[in-house]
Amino acid sequence: MPRRFVARRSPIHGTGVFATAPIARGETIVEYKGTLMTHAEADALYGDSGETGHTFLFTLNERYIVDANRGGNTARWINHSCAPNCQALIEESPDGDPRRDRIVIEALRDIRPGEELTYDYGIVLEVPHTPRLKKLWKCLCGAPNCTGTLLKPKR
Repeated sequence: MPRRFVARRSPIHGTGVFATAPIARGETIVEYKGTLMTHAEADALYGDSGETGHTFLFTLNERYIVDANRGGNTARWINHSCAPNCQALIEESPDGDPRRDRIVIEALRDIRPGEELTYDYGIVLEVPHTPRLKKLWKCLCGAPNCTGTLLKPKR
């Protein structure tokens, strides 16, 4: 099967992922892969203050995080957008083992070849959202409804 996407320079930020073939609404495009680690391990390695601007960490479930900085695939280069054409979904393991849960990227609408794949990162940090932190997590998507930050309000 020919590859349906490729990573290359993005007008949004750094490297992005672009469709090379039509992708239908609802299609699973790619699994977000990387090294499985506990939240405590991630905090020890990267800190827990949100001060790194590190976006290759993806919360899998209450116990685990996927670190695409280590052992990650092309999915790690999918950029954030406030008007995304994809969404990230957590697929729970059929046997209930949280270590076997998966993160998949699915198309929210039909995507044409050449379009950049994007999803809303939905980053929630429990620390105060200071102007400095908002600048560190600045959104560059350019969407008409852009919030200016990748950070979501605290739940």
